Amino acid sequence: MSETVRPPTPGPKAIVLAHGTVAEALVAAVDLITGRGDRFSPLSNQNLGAAQIDALLRERIDALGARVIFTDLPAGSCNFAACRVLKDRPDLIVVTGVNLPALLQYATRDGVSDAEAIAAAVERGGSALRVLTGRPRAN
Repeated sequence: MSETVRPPTPGPKAIVLAHGTVAEALVAAVDLITGRGDRFSPLSNQNLGAAQIDALLRERIDALGARVIFTDLPAGSCNFAACRVLKDRPDLIVVTGVNLPALLQYATRDGVSDAEAIAAAVERGGSALRVLTGRPRAN
């Protein structure tokens, strides 16, 4: 009987750095929906100061060879840390204001450059925002 051999799963392509358990939740949702949560490495700033976040982020980048960092808030400590690291490592790409639609788009873009995958993710993430009301629309 022959066994099906699966190709090795690629390591994380990106780090998701967010407050509390947000990064873990986003990555878990990507995995649940697409099975591609392994394309991300979640990282939290919980109970860490600025220097600690920087050090942890640098260690994770080095360990994974990641070139992309997604952060949750443009004016939050996670994004500030990512921008400080970006100053020393201009080959990185930081995307802030991340949401689930953006990560789903990024995770499912195969065979394209990081820049192309990120452009598609940013477009999808932004266009996913909607206002829904229960009130009838005026004609």
